[in-house]
Parts: sequence; structure tokens; C-alpha cells
Amino acid sequence: MGFWDDKRVLVTGGAGFLGSFLIDELVKNGASLKNIRVPLIEKSDLRKLGECVKAVKDVDIVIHLAAKVGGIGLNQELPGTLFYDNAIMGIQLMEAARLADVEKFVALGTVCA
Repeated sequence: MGFWDDKRVLVTGGAGFLGSFLIDELVKNGASLKNIRVPLIEKSDLRKLGECVKAVKDVDIVIHLAAKVGGIGLNQELPGTLFYDNAIMGIQLMEAARLADVEKFVALGTVCA
């Protein structure tokens, strides 16, 4: 029995560049694809605590990769908005995970700043 066998994992940003590679690695290391949940931006606004609470329900591990991005031009145009949206997304998700007694919370990213 491996570490990932029964783990229910939330991967925010799992449909993105980094997330798709991460999910491949999780599966290669024994995670079941049926136990990996990927919230889609069209259905979940992770800047809202209520949406984060729904996302972490019945999850053992959260791997947070989601971010509002748009390249250097958008970063130059809207630095405060992007910073706020990404910060609040992480904070709300972390709080929801804490309230739900999630076993492990991991946050990473590749956002240009």
C-alpha cells in the first residue's frame, strides 16, 4: 500500500501548464485519477471563501497552483489587481483547508512578477 493509494487530492490550477504535469506525476507515483479533483475557473471562484470551502470538502491534500496570470503586459497593466486576486485566492483556500482539517496544504507557482 503506497502513500497516495487512498489520498483525495485537490489540485487548483490542475488544468494549467504546471498542474497538468503535476497530475501526471501524482498518477505515476500511485495517486488514483479518480481521487484527484481539479476545480475549473469557470465553475469555482477561489477568491471567495464559500467556493474554497466547497473545493476542499472531503479532501486530504490541497496542492495550490491556481493563479490569475496573463503575461508581462497584464502584470504591468494590473499589478495590484493580480497581486490581490492571487493573494486572496491563496488565503481563502488556506483558511478553508484549515477549517476542514485538511491533512496537508502545499502552495507553489510560476507567476512572473
